[in-house]
Amino acid sequence: MPSNTKRSRKAIGTGDGAHAAPRPPGRPRSARVDEAILSAARAELAERGYARMSVDAVAARAGVSKPTVYLRHPTKADLATAAIASMRADLRPAPTGDVRADLIAHLRLLRAGLERPYGMATLGTVLAEEHETPELLALFRERLVKPRRRELRAVLEAARERGDVRADVNLDVAVSAFVGAFFARYLAGESLGGRFVSVLVDTVLDGLREN
Repeated sequence: MPSNTKRSRKAIGTGDGAHAAPRPPGRPRSARVDEAILSAARAELAERGYARMSVDAVAARAGVSKPTVYLRHPTKADLATAAIASMRADLRPAPTGDVRADLIAHLRLLRAGLERPYGMATLGTVLAEEHETPELLALFRERLVKPRRRELRAVLEAARERGDVRADVNLDVAVSAFVGAFFARYLAGESLGGRFVSVLVDTVLDGLREN
């Protein structure tokens, strides 16, 4: 009988004042796998469009199992919107108080996003899906377009307060001039590299300053 009691205590971890060790937490999710899934989803969106994109194809392209994808993104829509949102870099440039330097920093990030694999193609896919899946375009605007425009507008607002640009400047039109130039140049088949960003900033700023 005593031996049975001893074994029982050992089994529940209470013998000799011992306590059952807490269950260790699960392993943190792999950032590499996260990015592989989002990268695969961006590629599938760009090549196939939302309607023909499948979770199976994304999983195969990312080299992971389908349950691994669903663990992170429970639905196809969630996966697609996460892929679109991931096109925007997390780190934003800190303001320097120099309107030219701040604009160049922000626009270089915009260029990096557009030049990454499937950047422009994903935009085309989102626009093509406007009538069938308008929520994708709505999300694209909410997650990418509006934040980018707000950031550029904030730089120009600060410059206007410092007197670096004219008080009567239409900031929304100025923001459109900065952003729209990228798409116009891309459609014309011209490079976004080289001195394009700095020349763009100097050209637009020249029209925003006092004559």
